[in-house]
Amino acid sequence: MIKKWFVQIPQLSGDLQRRVYLYLPASYEKKKDQRYPVMYMFDGHNVFFDSDATYGKSWGMNRFMQESGKELIIVAVECNHVGNGRLQEYSPFNFENATLGKIKGKGKNYMHWLVNTLKPFIDEKYRTLPDRKNTIICGSSMGGLMALYAATVYNHIFQRAACLSPSLWVDSGKVLEMVARAHIRRDTCIYMDYGSEEMFNHAANAEALISTSHLLLTKRVNLALRVVPGGDHSEASWERQIPVFMDCLGL
Repeated sequence: MIKKWFVQIPQLSGDLQRRVYLYLPASYEKKKDQRYPVMYMFDGHNVFFDSDATYGKSWGMNRFMQESGKELIIVAVECNHVGNGRLQEYSPFNFENATLGKIKGKGKNYMHWLVNTLKPFIDEKYRTLPDRKNTIICGSSMGGLMALYAATVYNHIFQRAACLSPSLWVDSGKVLEMVARAHIRRDTCIYMDYGSEEMFNHAANAEALISTSHLLLTKRVNLALRVVPGGDHSEASWERQIPVFMDCLGL
């Protein structure tokens, strides 16, 4: 079952409305005493339905969850599609790019909203397991960068994270500083990947991936790192990685 509703995030985008998608496993209505882990995902419009996806192809998470029978609640929030809105709210810091220009990062504000407004609402309204061990975060591209930000800076909230094709290139120095300063518990589990066909889309990708991975390992993170053969920067490619990262995260 997937529920949809609209929400506003005034501190990010004023009165702009965006959709929230919530997936409940088939057992939710049958097992009234059962509580469930929760995975929060970025780019909610691309998670479940091709009809809502930006480029007409979603991750197909609904199909995977139904076929696998995994018992997990998924909460996925749509991004801000206006101008550079997505880039701003999915970056935890300011950055500058020759093509994109200057981007003022609002990722810190976004995560503050997710942790302090959205998560308490979900935990109150649905039968969740609200503890750190059962709170997961997942995203791709800029959403992958945000998932890494959440897993490190908000490590007391999220034990596990899937960071697919994370946009480490936006400012690899700030990414490393972010990870270096974070207090990361040793039971933290992070899945991170790049497709072989996208690895060199940005000059800093490969170096940033190696440097970030090394730093995570020095912090004793349980890191699953992959270069996906034939993988590219698309929802179709990320969909194929769902079984892999779900297993790596123990879900």
